Amino acid sequence: MTYLLAIDQGTTSTRAIVFSKEGNNCGQHQIELEQHFPNDAWVEHDATEIWSATQAVCVKACEQAGISSSQIGGIGITNQRETLVIWDRATGQPIHKAIVWQDRRTADLCTQLKAYGAEAEVQSKTGLLLDPYFSATKIQWLLDQYDADRSKSSSGQWAVGTIDCYLVWCLTQGKTHITDATNASRTLLFNIHTQSWDADLLKLFNIPEAILPVVCDSAGRLGEAEIDGLGAIPITGIAGDQQAAMVGQACFEPGMIKSTYGTGCFLMMNTGTKAVPSTNRLLTTVGYRLKGETTYALEGSIFIAGAAIQWLRDGLKIIKHAADTQKIAEQGNALQSVYLVPAFAGLGAPYWDPDARGAILGLTRASTSDDIVIAALQSVAYQTRDLVTAMQKDMQEQSNGDVIKNIRVDGGMVANDWVLQCLADILRVPVDRPKVIETTALGAAYLAGLGAEVLPDLVSISSQWQLEKNVVPVMPESDSDQLYEGWLKAVDRVRSGC
Repeated sequence: MTYLLAIDQGTTSTRAIVFSKEGNNCGQHQIELEQHFPNDAWVEHDATEIWSATQAVCVKACEQAGISSSQIGGIGITNQRETLVIWDRATGQPIHKAIVWQDRRTADLCTQLKAYGAEAEVQSKTGLLLDPYFSATKIQWLLDQYDADRSKSSSGQWAVGTIDCYLVWCLTQGKTHITDATNASRTLLFNIHTQSWDADLLKLFNIPEAILPVVCDSAGRLGEAEIDGLGAIPITGIAGDQQAAMVGQACFEPGMIKSTYGTGCFLMMNTGTKAVPSTNRLLTTVGYRLKGETTYALEGSIFIAGAAIQWLRDGLKIIKHAADTQKIAEQGNALQSVYLVPAFAGLGAPYWDPDARGAILGLTRASTSDDIVIAALQSVAYQTRDLVTAMQKDMQEQSNGDVIKNIRVDGGMVANDWVLQCLADILRVPVDRPKVIETTALGAAYLAGLGAEVLPDLVSISSQWQLEKNVVPVMPESDSDQLYEGWLKAVDRVRSGC
């Protein structure tokens, strides 16, 4: 029997799962990842810790599954997309800690580029907006700090990449410097229409092309991994985490939507072979690229979702476990008037405000810690409605129709039934939870299966998707609208400095 090994390198942990080609979880292991906060709104990871953890989880997952490397058809890698590493090709050592996608240190640089009038060209070529979320300004910042004259980067002494790229380099012992089109499309340097690094954008950010990886399809024979304790295994799939989740959710037809709830929340709609431009502050991005054919997506990005619950647990210490939130919410009042705006790393789509900071509004003497817990859960639904509203406007401009009929959801947060119902109530659309909610890793495995020719096509993947629960709105529309209006007022207060 042929198995597929998925490496899921996320913001808070590194995990490996062994899947059968039918999509069944046969064994897994996970190691939590330390985050570093050297300054206000700076977020870093130790890339060498990520690499060490990756090797360990792969070995442990295979042990748990009771298989050897000879039974693995291919490795699929999925990753936190915009997190950035620069390393020395000769030694393999990073020159600095990895700068995480949540990091806001380049906000001033983005503001300067906007004032320069660069955003229109950037958006037309990349589908993205000028924001510190994306990788290019992180690369520019690192090069300004450590390679001001660009001698090391232009000579090829250094290499740069998102986490997938760094892991492939490590897995292949420095033989392969590649990334896939989904990760490349998040850098602000990749022209999504020509499917190539863009010379004008490289000049804008002062980044030599010699430091960049080769861009490949999301599935294929991409490299040969050597893992201590396992041996040689082909790398046959790569995709950024949200694109991998779209594959795992089998959103292969234009108009299909998935929303993933992990550290952040990311709503993505398949738009087919057409790159749909957004006029409502969403992103146009690569959904996946297979056999040279690109499928595009429209995406809305929320920086803080599950991370807000982690903050309640580790920061405020008002809950002991994330799972406690369901019971608290079920016993509380969903119509309570406390709002938590979790702008801990600024606000993502559709606001794109890197200077916004978190706030709790609407407190009274009657407010309790339970109200704050409920507000944190509701903030995820409110932010998702921000994205749905913007996406509906974009699609109406394209087709003059309301295309959002239902949303497939996944990620750890949607194991909470109260959250699932809250999403349906606030979004006013049915919400579908699949039997496998860890679809990011599953999508990586599916891409590996395609690349290894263990799976024949996308149709075979679609046939494996199974619904576990369908939830429809039950809250009166007037109540959900009133709650959402309160959210919009709270966001306005936060953006104006309260």
